This record gives sequence, C-alpha cells and structure tokens, in this order.
Amino acid sequence: MRSRIASCTCGQLRIEVKGEPQGVGVCHCFACQSRTGSVFAALASFRPPYTVYGRATEYLRKGDQGASYTFRFCPVCGSTVFHNEVGYEDRSVAVAVGCFSDPGFPPPEVSVYDCRRHGWVDLPQATVRYDKDPD
Repeated sequence: MRSRIASCTCGQLRIEVKGEPQGVGVCHCFACQSRTGSVFAALASFRPPYTVYGRATEYLRKGDQGASYTFRFCPVCGSTVFHNEVGYEDRSVAVAVGCFSDPGFPPPEVSVYDCRRHGWVDLPQATVRYDKDPD
C-alpha cells in the first residue's frame, strides 16, 4: 500500500497516510480562505490509520452546517497540515494537498462554496461544483 507524508514548512509537523485518497476537493468558503491565506483550500481525505510526527497546535472551528472541526497546525512555522471533523476522527483525516509537495497529486473532484470562488480561479472541467457545502 502506498504511503505519503505531508509536512509543514519547517518539517516539525508531519502526517503519514496510506493508500489513495478517499477524495480530493477544494473549498472556497471565507473561513478556508482566511485560514490558508489563499483563495481556497485544497484537501485530500484519507482513511485511518495515519501517523502524526511532531507537535501540533489545535484550533476548533464550527462550520456553516453546525459540524465542528479540529485544525492542526505547526506551532513553529504556522502551517495548517490536517484536520478532522469532531466525532469522526476514526473515519477520516483531511490533509492539505500542498503539504505533500507533490505536483502530480490527483486533481480535485469536488469544489464546495463555489459561490465564493474568485472569478479568475479555473478548475478542472470534470470537477463537480456545489454552490455551498452539500452535507
């Protein structure tokens, strides 16, 4: 089974996941834009088991639909590396695609909060787009 390691900028916080992603998506909500400092977040979801190396600082945020998410970022460089939905930690982990440093990583299949996507952001044609979060 293929193993991938995602890392923060300084390398102090890393997560190792196994297998192929359950899904890859981008989120254009204002919270993700603010959290990443970019115009969207690119995330890949993986099933457990996964292994975390290093220390993480946590930030708990409630989503628009009422679910809570624990974001984990490096206390040294500040990079957000991964997050879980509270209560579903045993089902999946969402990892920031950029932390894999892999230009060959699979493209997004889904785009959520497309209503907040910057007009100049082009997505692959096959990407399924949702105006808000479909969950």
